[in-house]
Parts: sequence; C-alpha cells; structure tokens
Amino acid sequence: MAFDGLVISNLIDECRHSLTDGRIYKIYQPEPDELILVIKCQKESVRETSRLLLSANASLPLFYITTEATDNPLSAPNFCMLLRKHIQNGRIVSFEQPGFERIVDISIEHRNEMGDLCTKHLIVELMGKHSNIIFCDSEYRIIDSIKHISAQISSVREVLPGRDYQFPPSGGKQSPLEITERDFEDSVCAKPLPTTKAVYTSITGISPLIAEELCFRAGVDSGRAIQSLDREARGALWQQIRRLALAVENRDYLPLIVYDGRTPLEFSSMRLTMYARYKTAEYPTISEVLQTYYAEKNSQARIRQKSADLRRIVSTALERTSKKYDLQLQQLKNTEKRDIYKIYGELINTYGYGLEPDADALTCLNYYTGEEITIPLDPSMTPSDNAKKYFTRYNKLKRTYEALTGLTKETQAELFHLESVGNALDIAVSERDLSAIREELVQCGYIRRRRGEQKKQKTVSRPFHYISSDGYDIYVGKNNLQNDELTFQFANGKDWWFHAKGMAGSHVIVKTGQDQLPPDRTFEEAGRLAAYYSKGRTSPRVEVDYTERKNLKKPPAAKPGFVIYHTNYSLLIEPDISGIRQAE
Repeated sequence: MAFDGLVISNLIDECRHSLTDGRIYKIYQPEPDELILVIKCQKESVRETSRLLLSANASLPLFYITTEATDNPLSAPNFCMLLRKHIQNGRIVSFEQPGFERIVDISIEHRNEMGDLCTKHLIVELMGKHSNIIFCDSEYRIIDSIKHISAQISSVREVLPGRDYQFPPSGGKQSPLEITERDFEDSVCAKPLPTTKAVYTSITGISPLIAEELCFRAGVDSGRAIQSLDREARGALWQQIRRLALAVENRDYLPLIVYDGRTPLEFSSMRLTMYARYKTAEYPTISEVLQTYYAEKNSQARIRQKSADLRRIVSTALERTSKKYDLQLQQLKNTEKRDIYKIYGELINTYGYGLEPDADALTCLNYYTGEEITIPLDPSMTPSDNAKKYFTRYNKLKRTYEALTGLTKETQAELFHLESVGNALDIAVSERDLSAIREELVQCGYIRRRRGEQKKQKTVSRPFHYISSDGYDIYVGKNNLQNDELTFQFANGKDWWFHAKGMAGSHVIVKTGQDQLPPDRTFEEAGRLAAYYSKGRTSPRVEVDYTERKNLKKPPAAKPGFVIYHTNYSLLIEPDISGIRQAE
C-alpha cells in the first residue's frame, strides 16, 4: 500500500481533468477529520456532479473522487461551517502538488460579502499521523485547520489560525523531477544504507514500494548497501528513476491493484513488475483504484472484526482438543507394553513350578523369540499370583488401548473439523458466510442456539464460482456445510472433486457437463484453487487429491465436510490462483 507522491500526482492529473472550473455545491464533514466536497462541473454541455473525499485520518489519510454517499451529522462542525461561509459555490481554479510531496493545494475563487473576487487555498497534507486539512487565504495565511498544531505539540511548525502556512520540512529530500545524476551520486549513493532505503529517504514522493520496484527493474539487490554497488548498477538504477520522472511529466500513469488471490495486496499508478506472478487489475482512474482497494480492505477488516467471537470460540476449542489429543496419544503410548505382560504371565505359568520360595525373578527361555528373558517377581506372592498380576495388568492396558484407539480417532476428527472451521473463517467474505459458520458450530455443539432461533437454519451464502481457461465452471465451498451441499447435492457422479491432501480446506467441484473429460489445464486450475483455499495456502506447493464425485462417501455421523475415498489421483501444485477468472 503506497499513498505516495506518484499516486498523488496521478490524482491531481485526474482532478485537473474532471474538477477544474467546477463549482463547490455542498460541503460536508462526516467525520472529525474528513471532508466531502460535492462539485458540479459542466463538461461538453453535460452537467456532472462529483464527490471529492479529503481525509486527514492519522492511520488512513485519503484524497480521491468517490461515488459513495456518506451519512452526515445533523449539525455541521465549526470547520465545515467556516468552509461553507467562504468557499461554498466557489470555483475550483487549480490543483497543485508542491515539490512532488504528499500535499494537494486546491485553489478556489469565490466572492466575499462585498462581491469582490477572492482566492482561497484548501491544502491537504497526506502524511500519516501528521496529516491535516488547512484553509488559507490568498497570501497563504492560515484561516483555520481541521487539526490545530501548537508549539507544545510540534516544535517544527505551528498550524494555527493567523500563522503563515509553511510547507512541512522535506528532510533534505529532492524531487524526482528535479534531481540530477550528480545529485543522485552525491546524496543518494553516498548514504550508508540499503539501496531501497537510500532511495526513498533521499527522493521526495517515492515510497518503499516504488523504491523496491525501481531496484527490481534495474536488476539491483534492494537489500544491498548502495555504496557497494558498482557504477553499472548505479547507472541502471538512475535510469529507472529518470524513466519514472518522464512518466510523470508525460502523465503516463497506469492505475492498478495487485491481488493475492482475492485479497488486494498493493496499489500503484505504475506497473509493478516485481509482482508478475500475482493477478493485476487495471482501472481507468486512480480514484476507482483507491475506492475499490479501501472498500475491499475495509470489508475484510469488518469481516475480521465481526468474526472475532467465532475465532475465539474455535481457537479455545482447538487448544482444548489439542491438549486432549496429546494426552490420549501419551496414554496410548503407555499401553505399548501390554503384550509383554501377557507373555510374562504365560511364561510364569509354564516355568514357575521350579521356582524357589521368595524368588524375586524368573530367568527362562521366551519360546516366542527363542531368547532368554528375566521376569521380575514379587517375592511375597506365589508364582500363580505373580502370573495373575501380569495378566490383570495386560487386560487393563488392553481395555485402555481398545478404548483409546476409538477415542483418538474421534479427537483427531474433531481437531481436523475445527481446523477446517478456522480455514472457513479465513476465507469468509460476507456476513452470510459467518452466519453459515455459526450455524455449523451450533449444530456441532460448540455454541448454544439463541433463544427463539430456528433450528438448523438454511445457509444462504453461495460458493465461490470460477471459470476455467477452457470454459468449465469451478465451484469452491466456503465452509463445511456448504462443502457437503456442494459435493453431495449439487455435483453429479461424473463431476470432478478436488481437496488439499491431509489438511483442512474447501471442496472444489469441476462441472463436466455432457460426460466430458476436462483438459489438463482445467485440472491444474482446480488444483490451484483447492490448494489456495486450504490451510496450506502459504506453502510453496500443496499436494491435492482429486477423483470423480461418484467415488466419495460420507460415513454415518461424520462431521460436516468429512468424506472418504479410496480411488483418487494426486498432483503437487502451487497455491496461486492469479489468472483464474472469477464469475460475477
């Protein structure tokens, strides 16, 4: 994620084309540190209305054209009322980016109470915890700001009404549009830092992401000290910086989002060649990129937050079941000596007649192995009683073994089921998915059903739907109840079923249609989906089993999502689903 000088340059170029000469129709302040400007523009005899979002949120500063309406407070805050007084119905004259910094300077013309034409500046600083929205007059004297910064808060500069506006200190950085090759050699290459850090700490508006991309394009190890680079490597890096500057000067932007599966990984205004193995979605405007990226990020954060209670229940159950399973395995290991006790009893009955009174051991031939063996005895007991003691111990361990053999299988199945529920929580994308998972936990006894809640509620979430490169429909279950429905109700006997081997994961179904055998490429794509939607998605390769649906069976009273099969094929594949088209 890089809301850097390059992205802001792209945004300013977009705003110049879309919003210059527009009239500020309404101003809202939905959050204490956020503004919405509703702007009406006349474009080729068509009147358009746009919303410009300005946010000085410390953790997520934003600036882009949005299509989303927001809920606004009934009474406007003071800063909003001040802007309405001065610039509502004002005309936007220009958008500027001083020094390629993360700053937007919006110039606005309006008429004052006397009817005279005046200019004001609305300055948006997008600098993390130092972000701010500052309202200035034509001489850049601060009228007010959305955040007041006094000398007690910052010793570098004050942001208070009546003070002259000063740009934030650049820290000695230079703009990529102005830096020369000599400056690059003297300032950037002289720093005792890794190459990436030397670039983004020396050149304005370049984020760590773009610095990594420039190093990748130049074929330079980003973690290597820049001072250790030879002249050829430094020259290649300089050429990439110049190409970036030329792209900005020519307004040659490429707004895009890089996806890791369904998860938005990064966004930028230039192609990120270092993410070639990931799926890249290009957009016509950078505002669409930002709106899409943050909507999906916020959606994931919201789902993560809403699933917190379910995750805690599953995590607690997993921890408890894991401890129980370890204890059962230890107890099962302790029964391994049961057969030797049986042999001890039999040998005492066979050879004990010759023992002397008060003997504490019997040395005899073990006719099972043909080797001599020494059996400990209790001298206070007769040989017959010693044999009975060993037989009693054998029978107790035998009963324990038989009981634990079944219990460990049940506990292992429960452990596997809970891991599959955890995996379902990881891939959930909507509240409906969470409702289906909760219903499963209720049915399995981990959660009590709410009072008045219907029993066995029908799950309404839909599986993921992909289209293979060869046109075959591929469906991926999001949770265990859906896995059962997908496999045993939706799929027919000739459809193909895929699942990551030996680990929690989704059931993947390839619909074959008229008894057709899908091409190898479709099998590979289905295998990649099964690997990605499994617990092994972060592994370099995952083994995936696949078979026809008719070969699957569900044992009686088995946990949701559990199946057995004895006829299958396997493939070892990378959990990468980039390039697999998802149906709308």
